[in-house]
Amino acid sequence: MESTLATGLILISPILLVRFLLLSYLGKEALKRAAFFPPTEGIERIAYLTNILTTFLLLIIPFFLKIRLQGFLSISGLCLIILALVLYTVSIIQFARPNSTGLTISGLYNISRNPMYVAFFLYFLACCMLTGSWILLIILLVFQISVHFLIISEERWCKRQFDKAYLDYAAKVRRYI
Repeated sequence: MESTLATGLILISPILLVRFLLLSYLGKEALKRAAFFPPTEGIERIAYLTNILTTFLLLIIPFFLKIRLQGFLSISGLCLIILALVLYTVSIIQFARPNSTGLTISGLYNISRNPMYVAFFLYFLACCMLTGSWILLIILLVFQISVHFLIISEERWCKRQFDKAYLDYAAKVRRYI
């Protein structure tokens, strides 16, 4: 593929459409829930800023890359991008529909406490595979480290907000996979 603009549009449009268009369709409460970041402490503040920067880079850098459709890596990347997009879509739909306590603990959330983050990571890992970009991979790894610290702040907030219900859930379901 020659055009880097086309690469950016092909790789970034699906994830943005799911994130914003689908969430808009699911309602204002779903948008608010997905956009909420709990208070951060200490290193989590640095992680938050790092997360904003790396997210921006993940969304911009593909516009400067080319998709390379050759070999096992690209076939794997295509399969992974489809799987990740499906997981991301399902996790957003499920997140938008919490139970009566306000927690989302069914569906994918019965397997992982953070399926949206896992799917987002897998999606951009697939982008790295499709473009062969080491720079994108390094940014993705820094992004994921920052996400880990944000998840810790989210868990602290959930413990305060949902108390025993969240603690019981966290005891049964892994943080990632």
